Amino acid sequence: MSSPQQSDEMRIKDDWPGYNLDLFTYPEHYHDDIENVYIPHGVIMDRIERLARYVMEDFEDSKIMVLCVLKGGYKFCADLVEFIKVLGRSSNRYLETRVEFIRLKSYLNDQSTEDLHIIGSSDLSFLHGKSVLIVEAIVDTGKTMKALLKHVQSFEPKMVKVAGLLVKRVSNIAESLTDYVGFEIPNRFVVGYALDYNEYFRDLNHICIISKSGKMKYKI
Repeated sequence: MSSPQQSDEMRIKDDWPGYNLDLFTYPEHYHDDIENVYIPHGVIMDRIERLARYVMEDFEDSKIMVLCVLKGGYKFCADLVEFIKVLGRSSNRYLETRVEFIRLKSYLNDQSTEDLHIIGSSDLSFLHGKSVLIVEAIVDTGKTMKALLKHVQSFEPKMVKVAGLLVKRVSNIAESLTDYVGFEIPNRFVVGYALDYNEYFRDLNHICIISKSGKMKYKI
């Protein structure tokens, strides 16, 4: 595992208040359930395009296997792969991507279970001998990602790299496991852009901070 792309990482400060909700559009039924817009959708997209350039530069093979971690990673994965395709069409090097999915469950309410729970088949034998990019929306303690990497490595891929849209500043493990970091953020519980709280908020385009009333409303 190589060092993360740190040269121009976007580090969000601990005291970042986010943006006022009145500046953006979002589903009205979430009005009292989110505190602010933490990362606007446009900023997310610009950052993902930069990560796509990193991937294009780093992968020597003309074909890569993208392993998307569901459910939270599906938007990040779709946008990252699309940017890789666009960049390939405008350059002399096209990186062919095949996307496969693995579904994990690692949260109950707003707490990480820190265990690897694979929902569905755990057979990843199709990764054998392939160049693999794991795409995950958020890496916090790093324990789940570490367990997933161990599981992936057991199928003997040619190489493995990890792209994390969000990496929390709660553990040195998380940052060391992630080759491509979108945003380094403080230990805040965020929702939107496919990130959920008990399956709610995935339909938000922006990444937002959930409010206390939102946590209570959708708690299980």
